[in-house]
Amino acid sequence: MKKKFAALLACTMAAAIALTGCGGSGSNGGSSASDGGSSAGGKQTLVLATGGETGTYYAVGGVLASTLNPLLQNSSINVTTSGGSKDDIEQIEDGVAQMGTVQNDVMSYAAHGTDLFEAAGACTNFQAIAGLYDETCQIIASPGIKSVEDLKGKTVSVGDAGSGVEFNARQILAAYGIDIDKDINKVNSGFSASADGLKDGKIDAAFVTAGAPTTAVTDLATTKEISIVPVDAAHADALIDEYPFYTKSVIPAGTYNGVDVDTETVAVRATLVVSKDISEDVVYELTKAMFENKEKMAESQSKFNELSLDTALNGIDVDFHPGAQKYYEEQGVWKS
Repeated sequence: MKKKFAALLACTMAAAIALTGCGGSGSNGGSSASDGGSSAGGKQTLVLATGGETGTYYAVGGVLASTLNPLLQNSSINVTTSGGSKDDIEQIEDGVAQMGTVQNDVMSYAAHGTDLFEAAGACTNFQAIAGLYDETCQIIASPGIKSVEDLKGKTVSVGDAGSGVEFNARQILAAYGIDIDKDINKVNSGFSASADGLKDGKIDAAFVTAGAPTTAVTDLATTKEISIVPVDAAHADALIDEYPFYTKSVIPAGTYNGVDVDTETVAVRATLVVSKDISEDVVYELTKAMFENKEKMAESQSKFNELSLDTALNGIDVDFHPGAQKYYEEQGVWKS
């Protein structure tokens, strides 16, 4: 009887060990999606939602992961494609992803339950790590259009319907007293279709919110004369007062063929965000490693040339993760 009991006990223990090794309910097993996953060596896997495979967000995320993963002791980054900023935030809210690259204006809408998030309500499960680089609000137009006021009565592409670009266009036009629904002939088109429309004379101007130079505009400028319409300092200040996620920006002379003067405008910022459920130690280590290795990352992706402690906090009106805040306090740049 004792031998049978011992054998039964041994089998039970072996089964328990096997279950734990497969990620069962033991202390070293798998974790919920909202807390990230577990990878070799006990590192926490952080799913980073980015955007489409051909977009800058996906490229930036890939370089971030390939550079930092060998250096991080507490986590590893797993980059995935997504539907963009709104989708990234929703994935973090739902626990599908733990990090995202998003426009800071969309991030603000999510945190406050406005505009793109007005119907669904505020998202509360994400916090900011850092502003990465500018996504410039570019108004590309036919040569005769020199000011935002000149857009009144014109046919203007304002981005895809319901997109962040359309909200940028609405806000910038309103700052100049122009109603997007009444004072222009509004067209909803993406960047490539807008460039084609300008080339063919079907539209007079287009709003493009993206890092400059933008491929669609670069290609257009090689075959057609264009102008870039400025957002002057006074109107930029008014915009920033009403929408703190905007920052002032300049499109340098020579960015596009035939545009030989600097152009004042505003920008939103590509921002790295993270689930608030991720520990302070994990986010601190990640933030520190990112800034200490930005030159190496810039060798593979030029957008990391814009990553800077001087601008990492700019244009962000949501809470920062405590791990990121700790790093900024150590560096003396935290704005309390």
